[in-house]
Amino acid sequence: MKYLKYEFENQIATITINRPEVLNALNSGLVSELDSLIDRVIESRTRALVIVGEGKNFAAGADIVEMMDLNPAQARDFGFSPVYDRIEALPIPVFAVIRGFALGGGLELALACDFRILSTDAKLGLPEIKLGIMPGAGGTQRLPKLIGLGRAREMIFFGNIVDAQTALTWGLCERVVDGDPEEEAMSMAKKIVEKSPCAVEAAKKSINYGIDRDLASGLAYEAVVWGDLFSTSDQKEGMKAFHEKRKPQFTGK
Repeated sequence: MKYLKYEFENQIATITINRPEVLNALNSGLVSELDSLIDRVIESRTRALVIVGEGKNFAAGADIVEMMDLNPAQARDFGFSPVYDRIEALPIPVFAVIRGFALGGGLELALACDFRILSTDAKLGLPEIKLGIMPGAGGTQRLPKLIGLGRAREMIFFGNIVDAQTALTWGLCERVVDGDPEEEAMSMAKKIVEKSPCAVEAAKKSINYGIDRDLASGLAYEAVVWGDLFSTSDQKEGMKAFHEKRKPQFTGK
């Protein structure tokens, strides 16, 4: 791969955006590689995915040079949303490790992840309005659900960039760490690997289903998915281990 690096160890996959010379700006080739790696993640026994940027930044938006002369049809084809949607739909938890800038399409990539773990120097924003466009890879949809309409409008309409502490206060990230945010994300991922893959997948499916629906529909879906877990070996093992006061050995079946 030209733009990404991939590692897999202890059932945790790591994808590294590897364009530090341009602050890890995203282009169509990079997103195409990301799409291919999602296939690899699905086919493997991956239990958690960590996405990180090489060097001092996560991803400073899309490559403007590549977009400058696009017409509307080309712009729609250039869009990153289909790949980001696949990341959000993965049955495993996905962590975005953010150092430095996560702007534009870079922040939209992070918004498609389940967790955003920040360093204290992180800067997050959707500055597309300053280029005569708007966020086009989920920013206008996912950001309001995380931080509320008012704050999302302020970030999008003004193109404001927020610091790590503001992101934490607003609910735009889950953790801000003084040390290495990748170590924190890996520590969290390792804890998830110890859990039942069946239960984690079911929980993520239920959350994603209910977020866009009314409470009654979400509750009905949750009840079905919860009940289905009682057909799994993981449920039998988890409850038996609890009863026997020992650590469960989950198999994902």
